Amino acid sequence: MAQLKKQLGLLDVFAVAAGAMISSGLFVLPAIAFAKAGSAVILSYFFASILMIPSVLSKAELATAMPRAGGTYFFVERSLGPVWGLFGGFAGWFSLALKSAFAVVGMAVLIEVVLQMILPTQLESWHLKAIAVLCCLGFTALNIVSVKYTGRFQVLLVGILLAILALFVIFGAGAVEVARYKGFLEKGWPAVLATSGLVFISFGGLTKVASIAEEVKYPGKNLPLGMILAWFVVTLFYIAVIVITVGLVDGAELAGSLMPISLAAGKFIGPVGFAILGLAAIAAFVTTANGGILAASRSPMAMSRDQLLPPPLARVNRRFKTPHISILLTGGFMITAIVFLDIESLVKTASTLMIILFILVNASVIIMRESGIQSYRPQFKSPLYPYIHILAIIAYSALIVDMGKVPLLICAGFIALSAAWFLLYVSRRVSRASAAMHIVERVTDRELKTVTLENELRDILLERDDVIEDRFDKLVRECEILDMAGRQSAEDVFRQISAILAERLGTDEYVLFEKFLHREAEAGTVVQPGFAIPHIVVEGENKFDILLVRAVDGIDFPHSPEPVRIMFVLAGSRDERNYHLRALMAIAQIAQEKNFEQRWLAARDTGGIRNLILLSTRKRDTAS
Repeated sequence: MAQLKKQLGLLDVFAVAAGAMISSGLFVLPAIAFAKAGSAVILSYFFASILMIPSVLSKAELATAMPRAGGTYFFVERSLGPVWGLFGGFAGWFSLALKSAFAVVGMAVLIEVVLQMILPTQLESWHLKAIAVLCCLGFTALNIVSVKYTGRFQVLLVGILLAILALFVIFGAGAVEVARYKGFLEKGWPAVLATSGLVFISFGGLTKVASIAEEVKYPGKNLPLGMILAWFVVTLFYIAVIVITVGLVDGAELAGSLMPISLAAGKFIGPVGFAILGLAAIAAFVTTANGGILAASRSPMAMSRDQLLPPPLARVNRRFKTPHISILLTGGFMITAIVFLDIESLVKTASTLMIILFILVNASVIIMRESGIQSYRPQFKSPLYPYIHILAIIAYSALIVDMGKVPLLICAGFIALSAAWFLLYVSRRVSRASAAMHIVERVTDRELKTVTLENELRDILLERDDVIEDRFDKLVRECEILDMAGRQSAEDVFRQISAILAERLGTDEYVLFEKFLHREAEAGTVVQPGFAIPHIVVEGENKFDILLVRAVDGIDFPHSPEPVRIMFVLAGSRDERNYHLRALMAIAQIAQEKNFEQRWLAARDTGGIRNLILLSTRKRDTAS
């Protein structure tokens, strides 16, 4: 599988997340929201921001545990299974690409407004579409050529945008008329809460940065920090800008404006202020469109990697290290939407799909945590689990009801399409067991035929943490593991161990058995309650092996008051004496890890036990 290059840092994550939020939600929507809630629209934006917190925390957790391209698709597929994964992939790609196309169209409209201020000209409809298509082609080309340059372009634009908004807040604060806030809640709390649902989607682009998690350096730190920082900064700007806009513009004038923030700037700076904020609005739409293509294009790529879509979509350009086919598909869809579709009417459907995806993401966190998968180890854990996630699912479900029948019917169509595509194309190619199936297995006590998720997550974590495997890891990957039920005696266990190691080391079984008994009689190998490390020297050269034993019900050792449940058995020739000591040091580090014994006993099978050792945070032995 071709890997994407890690080129994005904390600033890039912040810029993509922030840029995805600052567009029509700030430069167009406040006027519509003001007409519904009045001055209390300020509270509506605040409540909408609060509603985003569970999804931000959920995405941050999932992305640090599974930093893979595709974001929501990948999380939903691994937690809920391929049918919901298909829905998540199709819905996420469609909604984000459509919103990015809408941003490009909005940018073209704003360009027309600014041009009209400079030149007395009226552009035709096809002129606007031509401008939008050219801009879309430019963003598509930029995304193909370099993720790094795309990120830098995003950082530059977001930096300029935030600087302009900061100046707007600083200079506009002095011109605010307090009297304009009179009758703050005159339209009532129901209007405020309903308007919160309207503006909620303004914050929706924030979590899409998880789609590019695979291309982020140090994702365990940069993803949650970048997302939370973007949420905090943009929330402050949203509320500050709207507070000042409401305090500067007459209510009737504000409610009827297409460019409310620019209108407010014109009140205290004049035409120059209107033009500057108009340019800022254009920059905002550019960041949304550019970041949207970057994030949306990773869904088809991720789905193709997993054999849910045809293989060409997973191709990575050899020169630029970008998924060029998937980017071209996304750009092509956006251009088609711009030219042929009524985008504005479809954006409501895109918003509905996005809210459904938020529900699935919060559900994914619950399922991954309850699955008991040892390899699910996020570096950031969502607080207040599971209460905040359950409340979010309920709140988002209430928002969906207000979206109307048509968007809900289209969403049902997406689910039907996903199920049909699964039956016709995917079912013959894919047999992954999702985290949900692990829960089913635990409840029904039935063993799954195909269990690949735990090993996949293990390999993702090793890559995430830049773990370079040493000799001990390689021995653990290949070693035998005994998972024993029922109370056993040490002598019976040593007989089984001797039979296995004799075959692997090419030596006599009886000789090994005697060595184990002699070693135990000479000096007990129980190093701490419940933990033993039997180790012997065998004849020959270049011989060394490890065998792991889990005995849930315990093994009775002669000189141990407590039964042993964890055994690391070492057997090596004399020339491996130095490595023997290094292996003992590695085991000591593993045993000292937090909750090691609980995880050892809770591992679902021998694969889980093996992964527990491979995922240890011990210092790797580069000398081995």
